[in-house]
Order: sequence, then C-alpha cells, then structure tokens
Amino acid sequence: MFALVDCNNFYASCERVFRPDLNGKPVVVLSNNDGCVIARSNEAKKLNIPMGAPAFQYQKLFDENGVYTFSSNFALYGDMSSRVMSILSTYAPQVEIYSIDEAFLCFDGFELFDLEETGKSIRKKILKFTGIPVSIGFAETKALSKIANRIAKKFPERTNSVYVIDSDEKRKKALKWLSIEEVWGVGRQHSKRLKDNGVRNAWDFVQMSDNWIKRNMSIVGLRLKKELEGERILEIESVQNKKSIATTRSFDEMYTTLDQLKERIVTFASSCAEKLRDQKTCCNTVMVFIHTNYFREDLPQCNRNAVIKLPYPTNSSIEIAKFAIDGLQKVFVDGYKYKKAGVIVMDITPENSCQLNIFENSNPKHKSLMTTIDKINKEIGNRKVMLAAEDPGRKWKMKQEHLSPRYTTKLDEIITIKTE
Repeated sequence: MFALVDCNNFYASCERVFRPDLNGKPVVVLSNNDGCVIARSNEAKKLNIPMGAPAFQYQKLFDENGVYTFSSNFALYGDMSSRVMSILSTYAPQVEIYSIDEAFLCFDGFELFDLEETGKSIRKKILKFTGIPVSIGFAETKALSKIANRIAKKFPERTNSVYVIDSDEKRKKALKWLSIEEVWGVGRQHSKRLKDNGVRNAWDFVQMSDNWIKRNMSIVGLRLKKELEGERILEIESVQNKKSIATTRSFDEMYTTLDQLKERIVTFASSCAEKLRDQKTCCNTVMVFIHTNYFREDLPQCNRNAVIKLPYPTNSSIEIAKFAIDGLQKVFVDGYKYKKAGVIVMDITPENSCQLNIFENSNPKHKSLMTTIDKINKEIGNRKVMLAAEDPGRKWKMKQEHLSPRYTTKLDEIITIKTE
C-alpha cells in the first residue's frame, strides 16, 4: 500500500502556527514581490479568491472581507516542511518527498496493521509536533492514493482526514466521484480532449481502450489508466538531481537600462551555479529571458529569450555569469520597461563525468575558488562573498510588505511569549 500525505493549505497553515488568532479567518499568501495569490485558507477559498489571483486586482475584496495577506516566507515554509518530512520518515522505510507539502510513503509489509489508525496516528503526531494539519490517503497505487487523499481532504468530518481505498468497491466509487480534470497527471489539453470523447470522470477514463489512450496520451496516459485500475506501475522514487535549475524574479520596479538588468542576470546566474555545485553537477546550456509587465496594457510589451549552448560543461559562477550576460545582450532592446528576468541552466550532467573538449574547457582554477566561496558563505552567511558584477553595495530586495518573521530559522525573530 501507498500513502499520500498532503499538508492542508501549507503556506497559510505555516503562518497560522505562529498566529493562532488567524484560525477561522481568511488568509492568503502572495508570490514573489507580492504579485499573485499562491496559497489560500479554506475561508479565503469560500470568498472565491482564485489561485493565481493578482493581488492588486483583489485588494478591495481583501479589505472588505478582512483577508490577512502574507508575503512568501520560504525560509519558514522550507523549515516547517523539513520537520514534517522528518516525522514521516519514522513511520515507513521508504518515503518520496513529492513536493514541499506532499510525500508518498510505501507501506509494503504492513498487511497486519490497521492503516486507518496508522494514518490517524501520523496526523496526530504531525499536528502536535508542528501544528500543521495534514490529509492522508491510502491505496494500492500512487494514483489511487492521490484520489484517496483528495477524498480525505474534501470530507474531513466523515473521514477524520484519513481515507483508505482497500476494496474494489471503494475504488470504483472513488473513480466515479472524481472529475476527469482533477485526475493526477491529466492536464488541461488532455481533459478537454477526453471530455470531447464523453469522458467526464476517472471511471469513464478507465473504460477507454488502451489503444486510444496510448495513441492520444502516450505511454504515460496508459500507465495512469493501469494505476487507476489498481495495477501497480509507479514505485517510490529516490531523490534525483534536477534536470534544470531556474532563478527568476519580478522586480520591485521597472528597469530600463542594460546595466540594471545585467546586475540582476549575474546574480541569478550565480545562484544557479551555486545550486549546480550543491548537487555536484554541471550545465551545458544557459537560457536568459526578460519581459515587461504584461499587466500594464498602457505600456509597450517585450518578451524575449536567448538559449546559449556552452562550449564546455561548467558550474562556475564566473563562467555561467559570462555566458548569461552574452545572452542578455542578445535579447535586450532599448526603450522598454522590464519587470521580470531569469536564468535557467539546462542539459545538466554529473560533475565527475563531464565530456572534455580538445580546444576549450572550464577553467580548472575555478573549482577550488568556487568551493572556497561556498564554504565561506555557508559559515558566515549567504551572499557574503559574491561576484563583483553583482554590485555588493546595492541592496536588491523583493517587495515583501507583508513578510512574517522567520520564527524557526532566525534567532532574533524567534516567537516571543508575553506573560504577566
């Protein structure tokens, strides 16, 4: 059996752990630069605030309904996620961290255990130790455990936020309940095509022929069908290195000059390089993009990107920044007001198995230099040592007008309890 453990409204729940006065009140968490809604409490969902809603467009609704808004506090969310995952690892020998707020657990060999009671025990311990509410779904396959989890979350009063699909009758009932667009792995385009062919729910989907699904949805769609039929196809995956790494940001103001953008691009490239070194990999391709504010219809729009194939694999901040600047110079057009930029490194290969070229390779001196920089930054603070092109004298900050304290990772921001 598999279990999918999903933290309920995770970002909003993290904020509530240290602000219990917000329980029962609408809470939303905003994206970088306080742009869009990326998390909502149940109370906020009832106000019909959609995911991805631009904050400035919904500000009036926030004010009229007493919605509490928070800037993204990823230091807090990451630490709280780590605490939840640590607890989960004590319950099952195999755990796959699927996202910051979700994990699959493998319960093979637990046939004599009452899984519903096990789920309740997990939920109770996580709530006690972290304050984060979770929903848990058990089933024979990962795809079915996703559905079981959705049922547990949708009907907490009936299920106590734990649901087990342990019979064919429960499986069929769950498939008939779940609409096709909510099936794990069925995207917008596939759901539209399926609806055009009379498929309204997951049960209709598994009635489709294997040939039609394979022809229209590839082998991935066929695997999904088998999973929903109860055939175990997907297993617990071990942690793998990322296939691409991106660092992108919206700016607190609009930039108009190449020098302004160059500083940002160098900073993003350096961040990508640091992440490559952290997982002991190198990249062979760098992509740079810039674009204007598409919400400002009164301004001319520009959206451009450049893909640079590197002459050699590298994870040096110096080299990746150099190539990123070359890409920026190719795409920059004067006369526009740019609001967002980013660097994406791709074609990632292991650091110890990079193919060497005859005429040009990464500077071997950079390896020891980057190792030293990373060590210093980890010991005395992030971004203390950086490239000169990042302009250490300038303070670049995201717009975070509603940022909560980093309660668990910053000693001078730890929660304070007042007593008489």
